Amino acid sequence: MVGYKFMGKAHSHAYRDVSFYFDNQVEPVLQAICGRDQAAVKEAAEKMGWLSYETDWRALIARDDIDLIDIVTPNSSHAEIAIAAAEAGKHVFCEKPLAMTFEQAKRMLAAVEKNNVLHMINHNYRFAPAVQFAKNLINSGRLGRIYHIRAIYLQDWIMDPQFPLVWRLSKEACGSGAHGDLAAHSIDLARFLVGEFKEVSGLMETFIKERPLVEGSSGLSGSASSSKTGPVHVDDASLFLARFENGAIGTFEATRFAGGNRNGNRFEINGEKGSVRWDMEKMNELDVYFHDDEVNVQGFRTISCTEEGHPFAAAYWPAGHIIGYEHTFINLVVELVKGLEKGESPAPNFVDGMKNQAVLEAVERSASLKRWVALSEIESKFS
Repeated sequence: MVGYKFMGKAHSHAYRDVSFYFDNQVEPVLQAICGRDQAAVKEAAEKMGWLSYETDWRALIARDDIDLIDIVTPNSSHAEIAIAAAEAGKHVFCEKPLAMTFEQAKRMLAAVEKNNVLHMINHNYRFAPAVQFAKNLINSGRLGRIYHIRAIYLQDWIMDPQFPLVWRLSKEACGSGAHGDLAAHSIDLARFLVGEFKEVSGLMETFIKERPLVEGSSGLSGSASSSKTGPVHVDDASLFLARFENGAIGTFEATRFAGGNRNGNRFEINGEKGSVRWDMEKMNELDVYFHDDEVNVQGFRTISCTEEGHPFAAAYWPAGHIIGYEHTFINLVVELVKGLEKGESPAPNFVDGMKNQAVLEAVERSASLKRWVALSEIESKFS
């Protein structure tokens, strides 16, 4: 694994626990972790159960005792590491968003396909049992034709003007702000549940345009310089409208300036026969409405997706004994492990990452040009 902080902790926990809950033919071995700070990566390796560590990702990729490279670094390094790993014959698991641009994502996909290695991208919210159950209801026709999706991802952790310029606020490191960090999740959930995007119309805004430089950071937090500031070149919020290939329409909002919202990843989907809605902060529950219920009992019902018949739930605890954020990663990793067993790239993979990147880029282009942008405009530039 390249990287070892917030997502490194989540991925490491999933690798360690996946075989505790699921019976797999392949068991992950935490062979080596990589980071530039030798003391910090050594400490991380010891704490998270890695057998060894490196301070240069190129040395990690060159090792013949490693089959899979897991990339949990800032977005700007995803493409270089993934392409090098694929060319070395390593399978690749990468954090989201896949790349900085659609062109980068397309090169990454070409590299894994050319070198015949397996690939996956981390969109862990797909793997909440309630989201998987929503997918089952949609696929089985219980909602009928889909009309709407409205998706929001609201946070508030950078509202203080004195919050420093951590890497997630650096265009060079991440490409975009709330758009790539948060809207990327909503886009993937929409593609997973509703279908492919056709065109978008977007708006992006940066509310605080100057911040203190960062002197040290860990996870989402950082310490600010008392005297030096720098410009903010990424968005604080993005909003867009969407049309889907199947005729559905959608509204999307991602912001880090929604006070009181710590991790408000939510969606509602409306179809001709019913609706579903989900909130990450109540991730075990799915609200469901069916139009053919008797009128005097119509309305949203809340289903606790912890029964043995719900996706992934049977691997954990008795009904009503809820699971948490970390289990979305375990559920994703078990699909990764199954893919390794079968020799197939599990979903979501670099194809999904590239398609998500096209939507992100189309929204940015729309916000810049102040008009609707078709996904074909982005894709045709690199065909």
